[in-house]
Amino acid sequence: MSQKVIEDKLLSNKKPNFPIAKSLADYVKKYRRGTSIPVSYEDLLRFSGSITVYDKNDEDTLWVRCYYPDHERIHIDKNLKKIYDILHSDGRDETLDYLSVDAVDYCTFGNTKPFRIKIRNTLNDGFTYFYVKRADASRVYGLELEHLLSPHRINFLVYQDTLIEEHIAGIPGDEFIEDYMESCDHQELTQIAKEFVKFNERCLIRLLGDMRAYNYVVIPTHDFDRVSYAIRAIDFDQQSYEGRLKVYRPQFFKENLPMVMNVAEHLKNESIEQYKKEERSLIAKRLINTQTRYRHLMKCMKADYLSSPAKFKQLRRELFDFTGDIKFRNCRNMGGLVSSALEFVRRNYSDTSTKNRF
Repeated sequence: MSQKVIEDKLLSNKKPNFPIAKSLADYVKKYRRGTSIPVSYEDLLRFSGSITVYDKNDEDTLWVRCYYPDHERIHIDKNLKKIYDILHSDGRDETLDYLSVDAVDYCTFGNTKPFRIKIRNTLNDGFTYFYVKRADASRVYGLELEHLLSPHRINFLVYQDTLIEEHIAGIPGDEFIEDYMESCDHQELTQIAKEFVKFNERCLIRLLGDMRAYNYVVIPTHDFDRVSYAIRAIDFDQQSYEGRLKVYRPQFFKENLPMVMNVAEHLKNESIEQYKKEERSLIAKRLINTQTRYRHLMKCMKADYLSSPAKFKQLRRELFDFTGDIKFRNCRNMGGLVSSALEFVRRNYSDTSTKNRF
């Protein structure tokens, strides 16, 4: 993995929301990602007041806690509890009496501006979160590709123009780098380096962009006498939108420089190449195991509008230059580029000695 991290601006000022087309809406419904529970992002915006949420160090988290009139809060709480039950159970309402909506927080930072819902189980005082956002076709495609192609499963629901996502637990990448990485031993740092290489490759192959440190989490798992780590994306807004190929390679964001340096320090080039091949092989196997659903998703994506013509043409050119695969030159939109990238990996996974660089 190259140690070079570019400093110039990789991303556009703001990515627009792309509406969910009928073909994608039908896909969502077929695979039980839809819901009829009327939880609307626009409804949650009608809060009557808010206070700043501070962390344990009394620093501003850039979230505010929202308050609603009593007559609206009763309706909102009821539907939020139903949504939680569908996300995490069978949706039969049998547990609703034991659930409480402890907080509705609104994020004032970034483009998405999500709501974070804190749900508490009153029987054992345990709690968890989920998020309510404006629906965006890019994000829905990103979530589905994560579910199908990554080592992780993810739950989400779509209601009209609203997207509901489950919370992905873990230590935010920027927090991990600043507060935890220095205390890791040699074995742990080597394992983190391996996971970053695989994560970097996974983002590139499925064209998931903007994986700056605060857009992924590091998940530690205690295993006998050691701690193992996984790296998992938590933001899918930049699924195949930008035109520069480097946007889809986390190694090129300056926020990830400590991760890149850790790879350079603990892994030899031969190991890096081996881990890249392992990740390609795993993705190819997942493609084969989910063929019907994957092909349906690609059919929707290739018929959809997910970026500007200029960005698409730039990425098409850079992908062709990077891989030498003529199939990229025949693509007509971003969905076609994602499909061609995944098919490239599927065709070549059994021959990991291939000289192609993807």
